[in-house]
Amino acid sequence: MKGALQETCKMVSNRNEKFLSEKECLNLQKCYRGILTCGEEKLSEIPSKPNGQRVKMVKSEAHNLWERLKRQEQAVLLFTKDANVSFTNNCAEIDLRLAKVKQALTGCFRNSRCVYAYCRISSYL
Repeated sequence: MKGALQETCKMVSNRNEKFLSEKECLNLQKCYRGILTCGEEKLSEIPSKPNGQRVKMVKSEAHNLWERLKRQEQAVLLFTKDANVSFTNNCAEIDLRLAKVKQALTGCFRNSRCVYAYCRISSYL
């Protein structure tokens, strides 16, 4: 799945219009679903609940990832249809990282006035 998505990202980023045609999107969707089907076959089975007990069965990380990829297919593939959607969220993470690090290290954001002052100073920098 990772390889297919990275290859699609390269294909999209090398284009001027930054999105795939309808036919290419359908082919990608078939490939995506085929990979999910193969992944489902390789997942280990979730053990059944013991009779009469109310326990939450723990799933593996791979199973949780597979479920998210299946449930959120449209969101995962949105970067192929909309040029405004990026493949990763790295830019947003970088933008927020400095403020979050500052907040964690110093604890200086005790009120909104401090937050505005920090943002104003960092915007000049």
